[in-house]
Amino acid sequence: MSEKKAPKAVLIFILGLLSSIGPISIDLYLPAFSAIASDLKTDVSSVMLSLSAFFVGISLGQLVYGPLLERFGRKKPLYGGLALYALASVGCALSESVEALIFFRGLQALGGCVGMVASRTLVRDLFPVHQIAKVFSSLMLVIAVSPLIAPTLGSLITIHLGWRALFGVLVAVIAAILLGIYFLLPQGAAPNPSYSLKPSSILKSFKSVLKEPQFALYTATSSIAYSGLYAYISGSPFVFMDYFRTDETTYGLIFALIAAGLIGTAQINGLLLSKWGSDQIIRIALSIQSLVGLTLVLLTATGLIQLWSMVGLLFLFLSCQGLIFPNASALSMAPFSKNAGNASALMGFFQMSVGAFLSALVSLFHDGTALPMTGVMAFCTLGASTVLAFGRLRLVRRASKTLLAEEEAEMMNTL
Repeated sequence: MSEKKAPKAVLIFILGLLSSIGPISIDLYLPAFSAIASDLKTDVSSVMLSLSAFFVGISLGQLVYGPLLERFGRKKPLYGGLALYALASVGCALSESVEALIFFRGLQALGGCVGMVASRTLVRDLFPVHQIAKVFSSLMLVIAVSPLIAPTLGSLITIHLGWRALFGVLVAVIAAILLGIYFLLPQGAAPNPSYSLKPSSILKSFKSVLKEPQFALYTATSSIAYSGLYAYISGSPFVFMDYFRTDETTYGLIFALIAAGLIGTAQINGLLLSKWGSDQIIRIALSIQSLVGLTLVLLTATGLIQLWSMVGLLFLFLSCQGLIFPNASALSMAPFSKNAGNASALMGFFQMSVGAFLSALVSLFHDGTALPMTGVMAFCTLGASTVLAFGRLRLVRRASKTLLAEEEAEMMNTL
C-alpha cells in the first residue's frame, strides 16, 4: 500500500505505544501476584520469577531485532515479534503451573521487545537530531500512562474476571497496535538486503556502535540509573501490599501517583531543553536523585520510614527519571544516522540486562523489610552519577571538544 505521512502527534503516539509494551506487560499484572500464586498453588516469590524471566527475555531479544531491523526494514520484524507476543500471551493465560507461566512470560518478552527497539530506531529515522530529546520526552508521556492506569486496571480485572483475563487484554492491545503500524506508521529507513546476518558481521556492527564514546557513556549512565525504576517495580508489591499492608486497589493508586512524577518531569524536560543542554539536565537530576536515594536508605534502615513518607520520597526519586532517561537516550542515539537499529538494540539490551540483574538483587536480599528495594535504588543512582562524572571527563579529554561538543551543540542550539 502507498505510505502516507501521518501527523507528528500520531507518529509519537504509535511509537509511544510500541515503547510501552514492556511497561504495560509488567504493570498490568503486578497487583495479581497474590492471586496468581494462590491459583497456581505456589508463593509470591516464585511468581516474581516470571517478572525476572520477562526482563531476561526482553534484554536478549533486543539483540536479535537490531540486525533484523537493519536487514528487513522496520515493519516486517515488528509484525513477526508482535505476533509472537500475542501467541505467548495466550500461553500465559492458559498456564496451569508457575513454571509454564515463567516460560511463556519469557517468550512473551522475546516477542514484545521488538516494539522497544523499533520505536527508538524510528525516532532516529523520522526526526532530525535536534528534535529527538524532545521526542523521547513526548514518548515518556505515552509510556508513563501505563503505570498510571495499568495497576489499577489490573487489580479491577483480577478481582472481577480473574488474573487470566489480564493476558486477554494484552492480546487486544497488541491487535490495536498492529493496526496502527499497518495503516499509519511510516517504514522509516529502507530495508538493506546487503546487510549480513552472519554472526561475525553482526558482532562487527555491534562493535562499531560500542566504540562510539558518546554512546558508551550515556548508555551506561542511563542503564544504571534506569535500573532504579526496575528495582522499584520488583520490590514495590511486597513493600506496599505486605510490609505496609495496603490492599490491591490502594497499591494501584499509589503506583499511579508515583508514576505521575515521571509524566510531569518528562514534559517539563521539553521546556528545560530550551535553556540547558541534555548533559546539564542529566547531571542535576542525578544529583537530586542521589540525595533522595540516600534519604530513603537512611529512613528505612533506622525504621523511621512510614507509608506516606515512602510514597513521597519514591515520587521524588522516580520523577528524576523523567529528566534522566529521555536526555540520556537522545545523546546515546544522536551519533547514528546509520546503524540506528543496532544502536537501539544495544542500548535496550544494556538497560534491560542491568535492570534484570538489579531487580533480581531485590529478591535475593529479601529480608522482610523495604531495605533491599531502597538500597538497590540508591546504589543505582549513585553508580550512575559516578559513571557519568568520570566518563564525561574522559570523553571530553579524548574527544578534544569534537564529539560531545558537536552533538550537543547541534542538538541543543537549534531548539
